[in-house]
Amino acid sequence: METTQQAAPAIPTPTCTTGGNGLRDRGQDVARLERDPRFVDRTSRRLAHGPEAVAHARRIARSMLSTWQIGDDAAHSVLLVVSELVTNAVEHARPPLTLHLSRENTARRVWVGITDGGPATREGAWASSCAHDEHGRGLAIVEALATTHGARRHTGGTTYWARLPLAHGAR
Repeated sequence: METTQQAAPAIPTPTCTTGGNGLRDRGQDVARLERDPRFVDRTSRRLAHGPEAVAHARRIARSMLSTWQIGDDAAHSVLLVVSELVTNAVEHARPPLTLHLSRENTARRVWVGITDGGPATREGAWASSCAHDEHGRGLAIVEALATTHGARRHTGGTTYWARLPLAHGAR
């Protein structure tokens, strides 16, 4: 996978604004908004390190994309990239796995990241049972769909990420 100098966005706690009734109610309003995905521009979720992680990640992503009102064409591309990155992490990396999704409104993009625990000492069950020519398609798919993608190594693992355009997919 291509490694770029462009940093993946930090995944901080969502920042929300609220109307509220002054400072007294502000804490309650912010807490309520931070739990409501309509007002959250990013999410990070832990995934089990196993075959079920792909379906779980797709359900999470589908829910967020729907909440963000991302059109079907763009959502399909994001879900495909999520599937490929999670599959690679399950097959080639150690736990833990975390899915990150971020909507970049100003650039009309979605950032997808999968953080893993670093390279596995051996291949996963699926990878070791397949013919050699059945490998490597996932990263080609990510490259074809993403405007940029890369990997960032950090303490505790690696985050593989991709940015996907929403130019014609947002409603």
